[in-house]
Amino acid sequence: MKDDNSLLSLYITCPWGVEPLLAEEVAELGAEIQKTTVAGLHARADLATAYRLCLWSRLANRVILTLGRESGCDTPEAIVAAVSQLSWAETLRDGHTLAVDFHGQSAAIRHTRFGAQVIKDGVVEALAAAGRARPQVDLGQPDVRVYANLNKGQLLVGIDLVGASLHQRGYRRDVGHAPLKENLAAALLVRAGWPARAKRGEPLVDPMCGAGTLLIEAAMMAADIAPQLTRERFGFERLAGFDPALWQTLAREAKVRADLGRRRARSRLWGFDQSPQAIAAARSNAMRAGIPALIELDGAAVKGLTPPAEAAAPGLVITNPPYGERLGELPELVALYGDLGQRLKQHFGGWQLALFTGNPDLGHRLGLRAHKQYAFKNGPLDCKLLLADVTARDADSGDRDARDSDKPDTVSSAQTPSASDTAPLSEGARMFANRLQKNRKRLSKWLKQSGERCYRLYDADMPEYALAIDVYGHRVHVQEYAAPRSVDADKAKRRLLDALSAIPVALDVRPEQIHYKQRERQSGKAQYRKQGDSGERFVVEEGPAKLWINLTDYLDTGLFLDHRPVRRLLRERAAGKRFLNLFCYTGTATVHAALGGASDSLSVDLSNTYLDWARDNLALNQLDPGRHRVVRDDCFRWLETAGGSFDLIFLDPPTFSNSKKMAGTLDIQRDHVRLVELAMARLAPGGELVFSNNQQRFKLDPALSSRFAVTEITAQTFDPDFSRRANLHHCFSIRHRE
Repeated sequence: MKDDNSLLSLYITCPWGVEPLLAEEVAELGAEIQKTTVAGLHARADLATAYRLCLWSRLANRVILTLGRESGCDTPEAIVAAVSQLSWAETLRDGHTLAVDFHGQSAAIRHTRFGAQVIKDGVVEALAAAGRARPQVDLGQPDVRVYANLNKGQLLVGIDLVGASLHQRGYRRDVGHAPLKENLAAALLVRAGWPARAKRGEPLVDPMCGAGTLLIEAAMMAADIAPQLTRERFGFERLAGFDPALWQTLAREAKVRADLGRRRARSRLWGFDQSPQAIAAARSNAMRAGIPALIELDGAAVKGLTPPAEAAAPGLVITNPPYGERLGELPELVALYGDLGQRLKQHFGGWQLALFTGNPDLGHRLGLRAHKQYAFKNGPLDCKLLLADVTARDADSGDRDARDSDKPDTVSSAQTPSASDTAPLSEGARMFANRLQKNRKRLSKWLKQSGERCYRLYDADMPEYALAIDVYGHRVHVQEYAAPRSVDADKAKRRLLDALSAIPVALDVRPEQIHYKQRERQSGKAQYRKQGDSGERFVVEEGPAKLWINLTDYLDTGLFLDHRPVRRLLRERAAGKRFLNLFCYTGTATVHAALGGASDSLSVDLSNTYLDWARDNLALNQLDPGRHRVVRDDCFRWLETAGGSFDLIFLDPPTFSNSKKMAGTLDIQRDHVRLVELAMARLAPGGELVFSNNQQRFKLDPALSSRFAVTEITAQTFDPDFSRRANLHHCFSIRHRE
């Protein structure tokens, strides 16, 4: 639709947060801005400028030729009436297919497909009134793509002049992890001032380049290459008012500028990534973009980052590192961001950093102060672009920097970090590292004597660091307790990141050997819910037992470390006895009892996952499955219906669990009397029931002591690594009275 001055009315969309940059770009390309909206703007332009916008806009998503903006479109009937009055007959050609992209909803239109159908009906009605044929629909590659947006009764209808999103440049067929859309990458470069830097011939480095989107967009800017230069078809070519001569002139001009730009580009660009697949993808993408000569790519880790020797002057470091969308990634990312900050401060003095992240708290681990921050969205994620000037580290920063500067540029991931190649710790992180080392020193004598390699090192010793840290050989399992509402969430997050940065240094482990989870109160089936699908497990030794451990996929690891003395007690008392393990979990107690000489055993649990795990643990220790059986059943139901007796029973129920016998819930404080009575009915004369639970405020009902010989053995069931948490579990030895 043309306004009174014969200018086209355009609606140009963009990613959220890019609106002011888009307005500047659209104005520079010759259009007149009318109004800026959320994720878009309205503008007026002549035909040549409209074509130029489609060819040259680096920031837009779509350029819509607006045919009408109508109010009061709350019903399908009102929408059809409004759409049928627009100038479709003057805009569309006969025989061309169309598709409708519908956005928004109303009380009467809840689904985009229905909305698209309503818009199409209005188009068909308008063409029929003009005596034109009904257009065919092609949802794949239509000749014309109609755009419609309905918001609070306000309807905007137009035609997509490109026919697809402008972020699709055509070069990115190989993508890396969490790819960045091309127009968002271009917006980050504009915010970082790259166009002016490129004109001055400054260098650019992306230390985590992935598939190379930032590098390629920067190279296309430096070489003055129109982002849509290689697009094979545009939507406007199928419209009735298409001017082929004008378009060919603009396209030839863009090709000439690209040829000159490639030869005259003064900036050099370097991309690094430790993934060979990412580097290969970046090379392929750069080749398709036509700028391979401007970019150099190499496989290297952040720990080896230094300015390329050919970079004669400081320039721009821009990167889009991982954000830590999955909690388990945090330990590695804390180290990654810290290492990046250290390398920048050591080797990139005078450069500017532009870091795009969905986790600004990780960005702060760089140790660089951002002088500007810009908010964007990367898909659904709220992100920020942090701009910081990199100041060279002072000469008195210590021998540590001198040692690091002599190290090779690449560091193998197999190397264990030392004080010389890890980022400096904050004051809080140093304090936490000192506590970990103090705790390990306190436990060292016991660890040496016992030979244990799986133990608790830290358990919220300092209230502000509400973590439980367990060591499993060369791996570390970190659980964060849910902070009370009285604790400032931002401070808690900073302390967590401090702790995660301290652990590799204090315990001499690699960040990838640290596994992090958030611990909340679990009930019902939540304890069985998977946290991941890595399937990664490994074997640890506990006394004579070998046990499978999984630190990633479940809330728990497969081994309750606080019950180590209980398992030892069961092993010592199991010789020649029939053993029953109720709520058996992964069968670790059964393994110990069997290795202690139990004649046979039966392990009962309701979870198929943990029963399979128990079978694997039994097989790992070469225990006969014919003598040591596992049964899937509700423990209450099994006890009420099963026959036979056992000489040694281990009863270790969860604090809460589902059970059909008690309206769907097991509350151990409420229900323990009945549960113990049922278990004692299966206990042979002279036998022993070891009853344990992890209800911290648990009180044994006196009725049990009056019926049975009960001895509390809780104090005997804690090794030195759990001495601070004497109420973590409660344990009782229960026998029949003689």
